[in-house]
Amino acid sequence: MDWKLELVAIPVTDIDRAKEFYTRIGFVADHDASPTADIRFVQLTPPGSGCSICIGKGITEAAPGSVEGMQMVVADADDAYKQLTAAGVEATPVQDMGWGRFTFFADPDGNKWAVQQLPPR
Repeated sequence: MDWKLELVAIPVTDIDRAKEFYTRIGFVADHDASPTADIRFVQLTPPGSGCSICIGKGITEAAPGSVEGMQMVVADADDAYKQLTAAGVEATPVQDMGWGRFTFFADPDGNKWAVQQLPPR
């Protein structure tokens, strides 16, 4: 049996600000629905990813900005860094850590992301 990770909740304070941020860096806005007054569900997917994130109201009780260690893998960390900074995101210069080349950034609430270029195999 396959067990697939397909959705991760990211806690945010301002749904529209977070949606704008993630779409500006290239995530696709898949869904934005409010089935009840207490719920707003926004699903966003990084290009090429089999896993999405969700933000919204009534989605998680985690504190906004409390997520650390989210990681995406890209073909070229330098290109990812250029794309992030071109979108106005404060990202760290690319660092070679031996097990990959990384750039790091945070969303407007402080949720922390790593972007990794895998080393040659």
